[in-house]
Amino acid sequence: MPTESGSCSTARQAKQKRKSHSLSIRRTNSSEQERTGLPREMLEGQDSKLPSSVRSTLLELFGQIEREFENLYIENLELRREIDTLNERLAAEGQVIDGAELSKGQLKTKASHSTSQLSQKLKTTYKASTSKIVSSFKTTTSRAVCQLVKEYIGHRDGIWDVSVARTQPVVLGTASADHTALLWSIETGKCLVKYAGHVGSVNSIKFHPSEQLALTASGDQTAHIWRYAVQLPTPQPVADTSQQISGEDEVECSDKDEPDLDGDVSSDCPTIRVPLTSLKSHQGVVIAADWLVGGKQAVTASWDRTANLYDVETSELVHSLTGHDQELTHCCTHPTQRLVVTSSRDTTFRLWDFRDPSIHSVNVFQGHTDTVTSAVFTVGDNVVSGSDDRTVKVWDLKNMRSPIATIRTDSAINRINVCVGQKIIALPHDNRQVRLFDMSGVRLARLPRSSRQGHRRMVCCSAWSEDHPMCNLFTCGFDRQAIGWNINIPALLQEK
Repeated sequence: MPTESGSCSTARQAKQKRKSHSLSIRRTNSSEQERTGLPREMLEGQDSKLPSSVRSTLLELFGQIEREFENLYIENLELRREIDTLNERLAAEGQVIDGAELSKGQLKTKASHSTSQLSQKLKTTYKASTSKIVSSFKTTTSRAVCQLVKEYIGHRDGIWDVSVARTQPVVLGTASADHTALLWSIETGKCLVKYAGHVGSVNSIKFHPSEQLALTASGDQTAHIWRYAVQLPTPQPVADTSQQISGEDEVECSDKDEPDLDGDVSSDCPTIRVPLTSLKSHQGVVIAADWLVGGKQAVTASWDRTANLYDVETSELVHSLTGHDQELTHCCTHPTQRLVVTSSRDTTFRLWDFRDPSIHSVNVFQGHTDTVTSAVFTVGDNVVSGSDDRTVKVWDLKNMRSPIATIRTDSAINRINVCVGQKIIALPHDNRQVRLFDMSGVRLARLPRSSRQGHRRMVCCSAWSEDHPMCNLFTCGFDRQAIGWNINIPALLQEK
């Protein structure tokens, strides 16, 4: 009987302690809520350079974070109280259980097991709550600065390349494995012109710097120059797609989720079948082509391990650039100087200098461990290279020994593009993601992707259009669509 009396007394004390502690928690909760209202009001009254919409969103998010952590704190106190109560009960019952005494080691083991279960519950609750907060915060901020504006659907196979015209009218160009290149109205998403002069996959498209000419490279071992004339349709109001995605919608998509593209929307637009000029000298697939500054010469890159420089007016071969040990993957020209960079599966890229008409020099850049998928010029004396080794490297042309910055990612990188004015790199990945980095390697954002928007398969290429008011970044992929994005660059850089 004394044992029962002691047990009841202990239980009663524990119950009173629990009730008192619960009241204390509620009081603490109430007073904390009263106190947290003051800093928020003070913050809302302070001057800030942030836009009111962004400021309101941030205040709401931080308020949510505060509430979540307050709830976690209260739950933590409750769990600790339960642990103490359990230990007290085990200590009281440890005297006689079924007529046999528990040894200290057995009692310790039982208490430790119960405590570890409660501790694991606490950890699981904490991780789930905090990860949800972080996911919500990242998704909301990504939607605020990166919004899908328009989808360009009409190709019947994957799209390898995307480019924006540099002259008026500004149109979007896409190159596809369906043997065609299409020109689109950026504002309406309507197909304006279809080029069907190639008999193989169209692997790249680039616009002339000052005329309505397009340069396309193809698997038929040629590059074509063709003239287009378009009349832009009247733009329609753009639907706001920024609210059509939530944090829970950031899920993996299968190929079954691809849009129905059986209808050929390009069948109604004018079709060009004969080029102005055909550049023929390669013995393999022409994987890329670009205009040299001024537009009087063009360079092509091929799987025959060479790059060729042509005179546009005469179609004559000016230089054959040899030296790569394996197939070329890309070529790019400098916007203001007679410089060319070629990329290859031999893990290198080469810089070719044609500024001196009498001689051209070449520099080899080594640093990647797998195929260099592309290398592009930026402002000044920098080149950015991307590779299947999942890295992007920024190089100074005056120092070829080592890169000045390295970006490491989780997926192979395809044809990159740099926003020259803001020095932002767009990285399209094999894993369907598109990420934005600055030149120092700091990650700025990831383009939203869900079951309802974004690319469903490998993203092949990206292209910036800094002056267009509606879309300033375009991406294309093997899901047969191109996408126009509006990137709020000031907000993006401010978050950095």
